[in-house]
Amino acid sequence: MTAFPRAVEAAMARMRTAFPASPLQRNAYLSQRYGAEIYLKREDLTEVRSYKIRGACNVFSKALEEVTPPTDFVCASAGNHAQGFAWCCARMGVRGVIFMPSTTPQQKVDKTAAFGGQAVEIRLTGDFFDECLAAARDYTAESGARFVPPFDAPDIIEGQATVTLEIVEALGRAPDMLILPVGGGGLSAGATRLLAECDAPTELRYVEPEGAASLKRAVEEGMPVTLPQIDGFVDGAAVARIGDATFANLSRVFPAQILTPPEERICGSMVEMLNVEGIVLEPAGALAIDVLQDLREEIAGKTVVCVASGGNFDFERLPDVKERALRFRGLKKYYVLRMPQRTGALKDFLGLLGPNDDIFRFEYLKKSARNFGSVLIGIDSDAPENFPRLCERMAATGIAYQDITDNADLMGLIV
Repeated sequence: MTAFPRAVEAAMARMRTAFPASPLQRNAYLSQRYGAEIYLKREDLTEVRSYKIRGACNVFSKALEEVTPPTDFVCASAGNHAQGFAWCCARMGVRGVIFMPSTTPQQKVDKTAAFGGQAVEIRLTGDFFDECLAAARDYTAESGARFVPPFDAPDIIEGQATVTLEIVEALGRAPDMLILPVGGGGLSAGATRLLAECDAPTELRYVEPEGAASLKRAVEEGMPVTLPQIDGFVDGAAVARIGDATFANLSRVFPAQILTPPEERICGSMVEMLNVEGIVLEPAGALAIDVLQDLREEIAGKTVVCVASGGNFDFERLPDVKERALRFRGLKKYYVLRMPQRTGALKDFLGLLGPNDDIFRFEYLKKSARNFGSVLIGIDSDAPENFPRLCERMAATGIAYQDITDNADLMGLIV
């Protein structure tokens, strides 16, 4: 056994004194659907409902074993890393300072404070994460505290690798395929290195959201690259640049191993797991499950493990998640109509709707001409093919329309 697997075993031994292993559960629904033995590694059931507790615990434990251990720790995070950090501070009896962007939803601030209690101080700094991170590093330099990064450090990678070690121990062998969500790369780097150094025959698939594919870009360029813009919806994996230390373990990944599902489709997988299995997953936690539909032929008859990386989901987001899922499936559309300003015009339009079409939103925007007005209308139906038929009927009767469902700029302004 090489040094890294031994270090991961030692990290796992430290963790067992603080929290139990997360469950590895065979999922009958997914197994039947895909003709494979599908297991879920339920990191959403850890003490802080994500795997981030592992890396933080490893950093804290090793630091406190030093001859002169640090008394204060610092992190910058608006999500799961902050919660894992806070839990470790309270559990290990040390002081922590957590820098969070001032724009962080209050629900996340409150959850972090609840995990840390009197052991942590939360400082809301800057409108964006980069400003928050800079403030945390400045404070670290001034105070001499120990900075705990979210993913880009050897001790973090070592801690996150315990997810894979637990999978192998629970199965009694390495799985045929392991599907990993990717954000900054700590989880995937640990799994990749551990399996490689143990000569495991496991196939690996890496999943990152389409709007934040930093690993894919890094593999294409041969080095970490900062994406100029990302979609932050899958917040647990929306990272603009893969870590340098993590990429050192992922540089030999082939582009074909990386999958980048669209954010709207991920929403469908979240809703499906909630409705069918009663499993609450955050967007990043559903990544590995979502791509099973892309791997159907590859996984048939195999033992496959999907890492459900987190379940920190704010149910106030559920209506948006459901809507995104319906829009992806083509069951919900938004149109801007140019409607005549005359008596009976609305009634005439309603006559064009099919028997299973339903208006869920109707709003006059403004008069675009003396005799016409712009109307925002939202329609849902039970089949995607109903919308082209509706458009044909509108065109035949002279109603000008624009489908803005996939126009992110207009949707952001008026919906």
